[in-house]
Amino acid sequence: MKRLTFPFDEQTVRGLRAGDAVSITGRIYTGRDRFHKWFADGRPIPVCFRDGALYHCGPVVVRDEAAAGGWRVVAAGPTTSVRENPYEPDFIAATGVRIIIGKGGMDERTLAAMREHGCVYVQAVGGAGALYAASVARVAGVSLVSEFGAAEAVWHFDVADFRGVVAMDAHGRSLFADVAAVSERRLASSRRKCYTDGIRSSAGR
Repeated sequence: MKRLTFPFDEQTVRGLRAGDAVSITGRIYTGRDRFHKWFADGRPIPVCFRDGALYHCGPVVVRDEAAAGGWRVVAAGPTTSVRENPYEPDFIAATGVRIIIGKGGMDERTLAAMREHGCVYVQAVGGAGALYAASVARVAGVSLVSEFGAAEAVWHFDVADFRGVVAMDAHGRSLFADVAAVSERRLASSRRKCYTDGIRSSAGR
């Protein structure tokens, strides 16, 4: 388990490899579709992502004066990341973000930007919204909630032992691409076997 603490410096991030299990502690920010479009339209980003982390997440957060920060996170599971592919390479280059968290992976352009600028993609577990909510020690703030609504707002989470797996690293390796390549090889082998078996079956008639 690699333990990462905010701020996430470039040297540490470039030392991570696809397949590494990580535990993240410190500040992370959420951001989904409307935030990425806001960025792409040239609107001002309300927080600093330099050496930080962006979490593709639409959390369920409720007011609770007894909770740290006055908010209680009910669920904070990852959002499917592919929707942000059109924006993420430019976002990585412009902001200096070091960690993108989500589920399902991202495309080759984003992988290339990660390699160039020193960023990794951490796969979080889909369906584990309550588990990830438990790792939020405090809601430190929220931005753009009046513009986007609670689910799309930029939430400022201070997390402790937020766990995931590095699925795309700063060296150009993607576990998603690895799985796709293995699947293609197995599919091709299966097709060849079916073809060969079919010929043998016909010859034996």
